[in-house]
Amino acid sequence: MAHAASCEQSWPAWETFKKNLVSEEGRVVDDGMNDMRTTSEGQAYSLFFSLVANDRVMFNKLLKWTETNLAQGDLTTHLPAWLWGMNEYGEWKILDENTASDADLWLAYTLGEAGRLWEDRRLVALSSLIANRILTTETINVPGLELVLLPGTNGFVLDENRVRLNPSYTPLQLMRWFTTHSKDTRWTSLLSSSKKLILESSPQGLAPDWTIYDYKRGFLPDADTGKGALGSYDAIRVYLWAGMLSPDDPDRRDLLKTLKPMARFVDSHGYPPESIHTLTGVANNPGPSGFSFAMLPLLQAHGLINAVKKQLQRVDANPVADDAYYGQVFLLYTLGWTGNLYSFDSKGNLNTRWKHSCP
Repeated sequence: MAHAASCEQSWPAWETFKKNLVSEEGRVVDDGMNDMRTTSEGQAYSLFFSLVANDRVMFNKLLKWTETNLAQGDLTTHLPAWLWGMNEYGEWKILDENTASDADLWLAYTLGEAGRLWEDRRLVALSSLIANRILTTETINVPGLELVLLPGTNGFVLDENRVRLNPSYTPLQLMRWFTTHSKDTRWTSLLSSSKKLILESSPQGLAPDWTIYDYKRGFLPDADTGKGALGSYDAIRVYLWAGMLSPDDPDRRDLLKTLKPMARFVDSHGYPPESIHTLTGVANNPGPSGFSFAMLPLLQAHGLINAVKKQLQRVDANPVADDAYYGQVFLLYTLGWTGNLYSFDSKGNLNTRWKHSCP
């Protein structure tokens, strides 16, 4: 069960996450990997959860650690590197200086909403600077899509006719928020291309982890990386973001209609697949319990009540381990949302229960 985060009461799931996955300094540790890594994604997600929990102490720790260790000490001039951990010589340092645009979006969004909800102009200003840097360094104009969000600063423009994209990097509620809070019309173009990316890369209603956009042929399987047309640990987030869209979001109907085949799969099979071929529908193995959490908002949006109950039974029988970073992320996003600790409105603004319950 989810519990309210209010002035007097903590959010137990968040307390568990902090205890098992966040260092005293504010570093989110994924110890499932040999390098004991920390990613900009993990930092950004955790900043969001700390805002939902009204946990400003941890928010400040997370932000300071991110700026000091991933952004060369200055988020006003540098986007965070995506990967930090222990190298082969036992040194703790940045392992890959490239950026991850999804983390940068969540970072800018969370800072902006934290500034609004906590009435802190400094955070709003920092959000604006990061948002502008995303536009400058992580986007490209593509024929047929206009301005599109690249997954990172480097390595995703394959040649003069192809780019590699990730549908899970573009939650539409976040994209809509930027169009609402920025006068820069490039965000409107990004919102439009993000919707096309999600819809047109999922012709069978099954989202891929990665896709190639060919300027002449459109969206194609990502054969270059070996991922091909598979949807798995990245794509599961597409369904989560879509399911949490506001009922009044102008794009919600189109997304729910397009992604309904995955909801039907879960309904008929009793589990989300760990991976699925997005063109043939051939699935491999049941996904981990965290995937069941990620699917709950979409199943609920489609009114598949029995499927929701089955997934809840599944996670009760196989709980997400307290130290399983990715599964805990899905648990927090979903239980926070289903427990009404937060929601997104039609403009992407964050509504938190604590804001209404605190004097």
